[in-house]
Amino acid sequence: MNTPKIIAEIGCNHKGDMAIAREMIMTAATYCKADIVKFQKRCNRELLTPEEYNAPHPNPANSYGATYGEHREFLEFTLEQHRQLKAWCEEFGITYSTSVWDVTSAKEITSLNPNLIKVPSACNLNKPMLQYLCDNYGGEIHLSFGMTTKEEEEEIVSFFEANGRAKDLVLYNCTSGYPVPFEDICLLEITRMRNQYGNRVKTIGFSGHHLGIAVDAAAVALGAEFIERHYTLDRTWKGTDHAASLEPDGVRKLARDCRAVAKALTYKSKDILDIEGVQRNKLKKNQVKW
Repeated sequence: MNTPKIIAEIGCNHKGDMAIAREMIMTAATYCKADIVKFQKRCNRELLTPEEYNAPHPNPANSYGATYGEHREFLEFTLEQHRQLKAWCEEFGITYSTSVWDVTSAKEITSLNPNLIKVPSACNLNKPMLQYLCDNYGGEIHLSFGMTTKEEEEEIVSFFEANGRAKDLVLYNCTSGYPVPFEDICLLEITRMRNQYGNRVKTIGFSGHHLGIAVDAAAVALGAEFIERHYTLDRTWKGTDHAASLEPDGVRKLARDCRAVAKALTYKSKDILDIEGVQRNKLKKNQVKW
């Protein structure tokens, strides 16, 4: 199989601070050895009704504003700031990517021409946004299947096929929860998705919101070629995603383990491998042949 790509999802864990974002990019690239970092882009006025925008945050302790709208705006980077994030990624040798949550954000991020754009589970039925990406963006389109019925899955894949973009589509097995208990991760969905869509799309990935890193290596063993995990510098920081994120050492170990599993997923090239030959001559020399 292909060596899996490790995506360290920064999301909004930068706390609205470009200096923290830069440090997270540098750390993901140089210490964690991740392949990709991922941010988020939202037009909050487009996503939220006036009532939702002006309502208090459901968890005030995690809020960066007096209302939910103010909280979201505080964490939002402008297009020019995203341009700078992309430049920093290029400086440190890691791929920049962003999840887009609405048509306006899709237009803005498309203008940066990143290698890939992510469609989160919450937005995978936003047909105008998907249509815009199919028509105007030439890179890979990654899309998560959290909170999605089997019928909706088929509609999404058929939509990309009809637009001639299915071979640029990467689908992710995902359970939308923070954190997700192990019994709800449902890793065998990777096998189902590979069987059902593997010859129709580019490949299959896994987006996890669980604790620990054991599950991700298992996802690689089942054929996931992209592994995406939320990433933070400090799980105790203020915000909703930090507690369900990995700190740098966790991302580093995850990347190490996933690549080791991928390297081990081979058949023997011959009956007695070279590494076994020495041991065979030493340990089986007195064996009676059948």
